[in-house]
Amino acid sequence: MGRTEHIEFDEKIVPREIVEEMEESYLDYAMSVIVGRAIPDVADGLKVIHRRIIYAMFDGGFTSDKATNKSARIVGEVMGKYHPHGDVPIYDSLARMTQAWNLRYPLVEGQGNFGSNDGDAPAAMRYTEVRLRPLAQYLVRDIKKSTVDFVPTFDAKTEEPLLLPAGLPLLLMNGVEGIAVGMATRIPPHNLTELGGAIKHLIAHPETGVDDLMQFVRGPDFPTGGFILGSGGVKDAFRTGRGTVCVRGRAEIEQDKRDRFRIVITELPYQVNKANLVERIAELVGSKKLEGISDIRDESDRSGSRVVVELKRDANPQVILNNLYKATSLQITYGIIMLSLRKGVPRVLDLKSILVEFIEHRRVVVARRTRFELKSAEERAHVLEGLKVALDHLDEVIGVIRASKDREVALFRLQEEFSLTETQAKAILEMRLAHLTGLEREKVLEELKELRAKIKEYKAILADPKRIDEVIVAELDEAVEEFGDDRRTVILSDSAGIEIDDEDLIKNETVVVSITANGYIKRVPLSTYRVQGRGGRGLIGQTTKADDVVSSVLTTDALSTVLCFTDRGSVHSLRAFRVPPFERTAKGTPVINLIGITPDEKVTALVSLENFSQPYLFMCTRLGIVKKVELTEFASLRVTGKRAVHLMANDSLDFVRPTTGKEEIIICTRRGLAVRFKEEEVRAMGTAAQGVIGVRLSGDDDAIVGMNVVQPESELLVVSKRGVGKRTKLAEFRQTHRGTKGIICMRVSEKTGPLVA
Repeated sequence: MGRTEHIEFDEKIVPREIVEEMEESYLDYAMSVIVGRAIPDVADGLKVIHRRIIYAMFDGGFTSDKATNKSARIVGEVMGKYHPHGDVPIYDSLARMTQAWNLRYPLVEGQGNFGSNDGDAPAAMRYTEVRLRPLAQYLVRDIKKSTVDFVPTFDAKTEEPLLLPAGLPLLLMNGVEGIAVGMATRIPPHNLTELGGAIKHLIAHPETGVDDLMQFVRGPDFPTGGFILGSGGVKDAFRTGRGTVCVRGRAEIEQDKRDRFRIVITELPYQVNKANLVERIAELVGSKKLEGISDIRDESDRSGSRVVVELKRDANPQVILNNLYKATSLQITYGIIMLSLRKGVPRVLDLKSILVEFIEHRRVVVARRTRFELKSAEERAHVLEGLKVALDHLDEVIGVIRASKDREVALFRLQEEFSLTETQAKAILEMRLAHLTGLEREKVLEELKELRAKIKEYKAILADPKRIDEVIVAELDEAVEEFGDDRRTVILSDSAGIEIDDEDLIKNETVVVSITANGYIKRVPLSTYRVQGRGGRGLIGQTTKADDVVSSVLTTDALSTVLCFTDRGSVHSLRAFRVPPFERTAKGTPVINLIGITPDEKVTALVSLENFSQPYLFMCTRLGIVKKVELTEFASLRVTGKRAVHLMANDSLDFVRPTTGKEEIIICTRRGLAVRFKEEEVRAMGTAAQGVIGVRLSGDDDAIVGMNVVQPESELLVVSKRGVGKRTKLAEFRQTHRGTKGIICMRVSEKTGPLVA
């Protein structure tokens, strides 16, 4: 048996249940990631790392009016003072703040190689240089005027701001992405000019709703341009904080002097890697999943992206472009989750809530700045009022100072004799002789006058919330005037092009659809079969098993709908382009994989719904029952198919032909008889009907072996089981009526065997 040891705990070690400790520690870790790393604050729109970089650059003097400095110096400054988490994440964040393809409004100006939208990494930090852009300085403007709270840094040697004053709505301007523990944020960038209009409208009309704000903010505005298809996802995101938008790159179809087409891609969806896109297109071409492309070139330069896709002469450019949208990142879905920290708590906010939080933050900043400026102005005015007293009583003041034993005595006597404060008396003692001139006296009086006007203005602003809002609007107008620009991303109101149907990807060519008796179906372009002269050997159309034969062949357009009739009397619809393409000699694929038939059910007839010029379908069963049905009955079919004819026991539907309703029909039997009659003798019926007798069979072993529509000047070819064939002009078959046994088309015997076709 094992022994139990008594463990003595140090006083600093507290015994706890492991489950309790894990829960609490993991929660602490999760909140640390959420608040301290991954999620931005709604007030200034910044994550902690970005806030620290901007403040460190501002505090260190790496501003737009100074020369650029080595990135390594900034990284060291940030890591040493504010962010002790390694140089790699700091430099990655710094580099991203320079990239115009990632940020709608870059915050840092970079000099050197900072990567590309091909996925190239930036050069090492020792080679690149940076400085703040003027726009970033709007974020830290007035930070020295007690506008935000400061807290000690990790080592308590200095302080860092909890927030930046942020004179711009950065959260929506540049957007943000972050993955925390159990939550994530993905806010797209927006246009500053549009945001400025929305903020001013919201300040003037606080009761306004999200839909009203969308008149100003139309949707995301990506730095790479492109198109947003439809506004539904944008509205969802603005109303609820969550939504999905479809983003498409800009691609134009051009035609050269040789009448050959090319597709030129000049704008990519946001955050799409251009090199990966080109590689994906080449991969599709190489695997023959995308045909019609002869060459791909990346002609991008400093002026922008340009990818040229050269097409073959016979290629359909719109079909290929649709394929690129469907199969590559030229069209993407961008999910929006507008999650941010509101007073330290993660919240998914709608458009109005985000703008309201920004406005409230600016109100606090403007109020705190105004109080700071008021205090500074009052302190300065207080000093100037003392100087004015001294200048008004210059001789007396000089006499007091000269008669005083030392500085302390002079300080005391000035306060006593002229009713001055200690601050005013000190200012008089420190006043330089140059200030005693008449010109300096005028300057003091003028400055005092200006300060009194400012003090009055500051007090008026603090006393009236509307005045604070006016200051916010004025400063916002100034920022929009300096940094605002036109929208880059076009929002298309019609969302019909979001979903690329398979039909949009298919070249509408003439194809041959064939099926065998054992149910193998395939599609082959008609151009595969070349025209041959008399005496040609022909081409193998399909390879089959020894006991299988081709039972039905149909020529139609690739975009047509094909009706598949089975021996059980059911019908299923199938788009021709959904029949897998095969080589001319290939066997094909089992049709059961394409339509909902049972394993023992066979497709006996194929009919194309290419057009409705022949509005009827004429059917004939193995036992001679015929039926006419309007084609419109099959215009829309369920996935499970539809009943085309009600069959008797031991009967099967074998033949279906499209007709005009006024044709002549000829039917041949196994015993060599043929019946020719007018189609009008059979009225149109519903799909549930059984039909009427078309041919009276001669015995139990008799059956229908063929049915077709009579064509003028055509001939009838019949073939027996033993390979005997006979060709007869149809004009030799007199017209009878349905329901008869017919006339002889070929005498059958033991030598010939019964007819089979």
